[in-house]
Amino acid sequence: MSKIIIISAPSGTGKTTLINRIMQDDSLKLEFSISATTRSPRQGETDGVNYYFLTEEDFKRRISQNEFIEWQEVYAGRYYGTLNSEIDRIFGKGNNIIFDVDVEGGINLKKIFGSKALSIFIQPPSVDELRRRLESRATDPQDEIDRRVSKAEQEIKRAPMFDTVVTNDILDRAEQELREKITHFFNN
Repeated sequence: MSKIIIISAPSGTGKTTLINRIMQDDSLKLEFSISATTRSPRQGETDGVNYYFLTEEDFKRRISQNEFIEWQEVYAGRYYGTLNSEIDRIFGKGNNIIFDVDVEGGINLKKIFGSKALSIFIQPPSVDELRRRLESRATDPQDEIDRRVSKAEQEIKRAPMFDTVVTNDILDRAEQELREKITHFFNN
């Protein structure tokens, strides 16, 4: 039976980098669940690969038609969610699902999937280090970085709602710890 890995973290913590590294391990049979969002694509992002980029109108229509297993308005007018069709697509192949979702989405998915899912919170070494990482990415204006850091401070308080926490202080060590936790979950 397929299993579910839920990975959540404040923006800039390195969760996408960690997920990309973990997905290289073919023995885990992980397939990325592509989230839907109303935000604009960043440079280099592709619809249907990184996200399903939807208009706010289309997103709300899909909500009304119960096409999402979970969704959140993460920021005013900015929605993220998981389409039911993604779950069906991945399980249909016999693969395990890995979610890269915001903290609220992670908490909601864990409630939905229960013991079929392992929820993991990726934590930055500190809020100051998180700010430094966001600024060094140079993908967002300063006011957006300030908003993300403020949100991160609140999200970090929710870490105890996850099954386990991995601190991404040294990338290789965080990857090793993450792989061990996932492997243990799959083998039990």
